[in-house]
Amino acid sequence: MSNIHQLNKHRQASKETNDADNKRLDEASDWIAKLDRSLSDDEQKSLKAWLALSHKNTAVLFEVAQMWDKMDDLSRLSDLFPNTATTRNRIPKWFGAVAASVVFAITFGLYQGGAKIFKFGFDEQSSVVAMQMNYQTNIGESNTINLPDNSKIVLNTNSFVQVKYTDSARIIELQRGEIHIDVAHDKSRPLSVIAGGKVIQAVGTAFNVEVKNELVELIVTDGKVLVAEKSKHIKQNDIEVIDIDELAKKLPNNSMAISKGEKVDLDLTGHAEEQVVKVDAIDVAASLSWRHGNLIFRGESLADAMNEISRYTDIQFELSNDENLKDIQVAGMFKTGDVTGLLDVLSRNFNIQYERISSDRILLKYAG
Repeated sequence: MSNIHQLNKHRQASKETNDADNKRLDEASDWIAKLDRSLSDDEQKSLKAWLALSHKNTAVLFEVAQMWDKMDDLSRLSDLFPNTATTRNRIPKWFGAVAASVVFAITFGLYQGGAKIFKFGFDEQSSVVAMQMNYQTNIGESNTINLPDNSKIVLNTNSFVQVKYTDSARIIELQRGEIHIDVAHDKSRPLSVIAGGKVIQAVGTAFNVEVKNELVELIVTDGKVLVAEKSKHIKQNDIEVIDIDELAKKLPNNSMAISKGEKVDLDLTGHAEEQVVKVDAIDVAASLSWRHGNLIFRGESLADAMNEISRYTDIQFELSNDENLKDIQVAGMFKTGDVTGLLDVLSRNFNIQYERISSDRILLKYAG
């Protein structure tokens, strides 16, 4: 599609600062992950250049290092930080407010010395949350998060995840939207994604999870994952919380297994059968094309295609009551948020006219 016109331009100016802060925080986390396995000579030069771009870069790097207890890694490169004491006091005010903010778990919190570890959950629980992080995207946005354990999460439009790490578990709760995650291998700490009451567990693999109204769609792109119901339902002040000790255990081998190139719709209603199916590589690529800012359709109905496109914009599309529209199947690649280009293609290739009902509603009609 040519002449791409991205939607939501009116938001871009006000978001530039937040986007820069988000990027800085992500880059700092990525550098900490690299420092943890030691830097090559070229990487040391790149880090030095990155620090020289802004004093905020240095401030955020120290803050993330403190949070992840990685100050020893920085001390090995002390020549890069000649003004350490001064720099560490210049933590920018925006740090705690950015969208990909890193926050400490303070539920029933107990600060322990300088380690920045907090008790989480009931007193009888043995696990502690060393770190809790919240990440979210707005409609039409995506974000790639490099976690300090070298796992990588890509958030799709309008998504929210909460990440909790302990000494024995890595827990990612997908509360809204869709993520693709590349899991860093760590046999001692299984990674569990919680979505709609389902537990998806992996040690080192890659998979995609989307929370929908009545199901959770799971596609495995590498390795194998196990799936089970969330077995523990702990209540804390009438609010259900995650049983970290339970999730630190590996799921039993008789759990549902999904391997590379397979997909399953995990039912949230208790009425549908959950069946693992093979997925063609082309279909997997189409389903995950959002990671590159695209939407690929391979014969979906117009209604289904427009529902998917609507996820990436503030505009809702409505179809007129015309049987001809029900017969239209959509194939092709579209840029996420490109409403102008989309309407042009519908008009030229599918004989569909449109009417703007309001600033956020468009009615599609068959031109005849």
